[in-house]
Amino acid sequence: MVNSYTLKRLLVAGLLLCATNTFAQTPAKPKPNWQNLDLKADGMFGISTEKAYNELLKDKKPLKVIVAVIDGGVDVNHEDLKDVILSNGKEIAGNGIDDDKNGYADDIHGWNFIGSAKGNLQYDNTELTRLLKKYWMKFAYATPETLKGEELKAYNEHEKHKAELQKQRAEATQSLQNISGFKQALEAVQQAIGIENPTYKDVMNFVPRNQVDNRVREIVLRMMPEYKDFKDFKKNVVDEAYQHYNEKLNYHLNMDYEARDLVGDNYENSNEHFYGNNDVTGPDADHGSHVAGIIAALRENNLGIKGVANNVAIMSVRTVPNGDERDKDVANAIRYAADNGAKVINMSFGKPYSWDKKVVDEAVKYAVSKDVLLIHAAGNDNENTDDKIFYPNRNYEDKSGAAEAWIEVGASGFKDDKTLKAPFSNYGKNTVDVFAPGVAIYSTTPNSEYTNHDGTSMAAPVVSGLAALIRSYYPSLTATEVKELILRSVVKIDHKVNYKVGSKERSITFADLCKTGGVVNAYNALKLAAAKSAAK
Repeated sequence: MVNSYTLKRLLVAGLLLCATNTFAQTPAKPKPNWQNLDLKADGMFGISTEKAYNELLKDKKPLKVIVAVIDGGVDVNHEDLKDVILSNGKEIAGNGIDDDKNGYADDIHGWNFIGSAKGNLQYDNTELTRLLKKYWMKFAYATPETLKGEELKAYNEHEKHKAELQKQRAEATQSLQNISGFKQALEAVQQAIGIENPTYKDVMNFVPRNQVDNRVREIVLRMMPEYKDFKDFKKNVVDEAYQHYNEKLNYHLNMDYEARDLVGDNYENSNEHFYGNNDVTGPDADHGSHVAGIIAALRENNLGIKGVANNVAIMSVRTVPNGDERDKDVANAIRYAADNGAKVINMSFGKPYSWDKKVVDEAVKYAVSKDVLLIHAAGNDNENTDDKIFYPNRNYEDKSGAAEAWIEVGASGFKDDKTLKAPFSNYGKNTVDVFAPGVAIYSTTPNSEYTNHDGTSMAAPVVSGLAALIRSYYPSLTATEVKELILRSVVKIDHKVNYKVGSKERSITFADLCKTGGVVNAYNALKLAAAKSAAK
C-alpha cells in the first residue's frame, strides 16, 4: 500500500485530542533539496549528492540507466519528468500492435498491471480483507472441534484475521469521526476569520471563541508553515485524511467491495503474465510521481527540483492501487522491469500479509539473475521488522536463502541529533540495511506541481537514485557490487537517537536500527565505485 506516505494527514485526529501550546511553535524546516546536500557544508544530513557532482563527476560522462518505479502510476507529462520518462522506440504508439514482441502492446513508457481495455482499477481491498474473504465460506459454519491438522491451523488464522479486521474497522470509524469533527471545527474557524485563504498572521490574530477554536488554532499554527498556505494545508492534511478514512471503510476494509473483474485476468492463476493496459499514469499518480522525481527529476532545467541521478530513464510499472498491491501483479511488474532493461527497481510499498509469497520470490530470483538491484521501503509503522514481517521482503519462503541484490531502506531526518530516525520509520538490526532522507522531501506531483511528503517511500528512491547514479557512471559494476558499495559507504552514526516503543520514548544506537548503522552517502559511495571499477 502506498497511501500511508502523507503521514501528517493521518495524525490530525490524534493532534486534535492532544493539542497543547507547543503546537503554536513554528517547526524547523529543512533547506530546499536537503536530501542532496552535505552535512558538513550545508548543515543538512543529506547524502552529499551535490558535493559528488561538483567534486567527483564533473568531467565524466554517464550512460543512461533504466529505473523501474513499481508504484501507483507516474505523471509522464510532468514538466520536470517528461524528459526522463522511458520511451520505447521499438513500439509504434497507438497502433494496438505488440511491435517489439514482448507480450505488451504499445508499452511506450512501461506497463499497467491493474487495468484493462475497460479502464483502470483505482481502489482495492487490503490483503487482510482479501484473505478473510478467501476462506469466509469454508469456515462460516466450522468449529475448532470438527477440524484438525492444517485445516485447524487455517481456521485459527482465519479467526485472527476476522478479529483484526473488526479492530481495524472500529479504529477507522473512530478516526473518521474525529477527523470529521476537526474538519467541521476548522471550517467554522475559517468562516469566523472571514477569509477563504487566511494567512498565518490571520490565524495568529484570531481570538478563539471556545476551547475547540483554541485547539484548532494551535494545530493550524503548528502545521501550516509546512505547506504553501492555509488552503494547501487543509487540502493535504485535513481533506485528504477525511478522504483516507472514508476509503478505508468503503474499499480497503470492506468485505463487500470487489473490483478485480475490471482487470479481466484469472486471479487464481499466479503464473498468468499478459494482462493490463499501457496507461502508466492511472487515476492517482501522486505517490509514484513523487518517487520518480526524487530519483530522476531534471537537474539542469531551472524547474522544480533536482533528482539524485542525472541520466536516467524512468519506467513506470503501475501495480499498486489505493489499497494493498496483489502479489501476482508485483511479481509480473518485477519480471516486466527485468525483461525490459531496468537495472534498478524501486518498490515504495508494502503490507503485513501475503497471498502468494512464492510467486513474488520467484520474480525476485529472476530479477537478481538478470543483474537488477531491488530497493524496498521498510515501511511507516515504527515497527521492528526483525520481529514483525512485512511483504515483499528479501527472504525466500522456501528457505533457499535471501535476495543478495536487495536493499531495505529506513527513513532519516535532516538534523544530526536525537531526531535523526524519522519517528514513523520501521527499523531492524537484521532486516533494514540503511537509512536515507525521508522527511519533508519536496518532489514532483501530478499536473506539474510539487509538494512535501514524508515516508520510507521517499527514502527508498533516494537510494534508487544513488544506485542508478553509480551504475550510470560505473556500468561495469554488478548489482550486488553496487549494493555492497552503498552499504560500505554509509555515514556511521555515533550518537543515540530517539524512537518510540508504544507510547514511551527511548534512545537507541543506529547500529541497533539497521545493519550498517548509518545513512547512505553518494560522495563516499562514488569514491568507492571509482576505485572498484578501476581495479576491474
